[in-house]
Amino acid sequence: MLRTSITKAARSTAVLRTFSTSARTMAAGDTGSPPKTGGQGDAFQKRERAQEEMFIRKAEREKLLQLREKIKQQQDHLKQLSDHIDEITKDQGGEHN
Repeated sequence: MLRTSITKAARSTAVLRTFSTSARTMAAGDTGSPPKTGGQGDAFQKRERAQEEMFIRKAEREKLLQLREKIKQQQDHLKQLSDHIDEITKDQGGEHN
């Protein structure tokens, strides 16, 4: 009798338990696949990586072009200053330039 009452009590509590799951939440940019370490990744990850690399290279190229333009402007300015110094010292006399 005791055995049957224990098993009935155990069954009733087991039936009352509910099965619950939580929704999987993802952050921005997650692809839904587990993170890969050192592997190639799936096609979406490859494409995303390639787009990021192209964006970075384009930004670096633009920065280099801007720096080259600034260097060119500085060189032109130095040449103007050098020409101006030569013009001033030529009219002063003393040393023959």
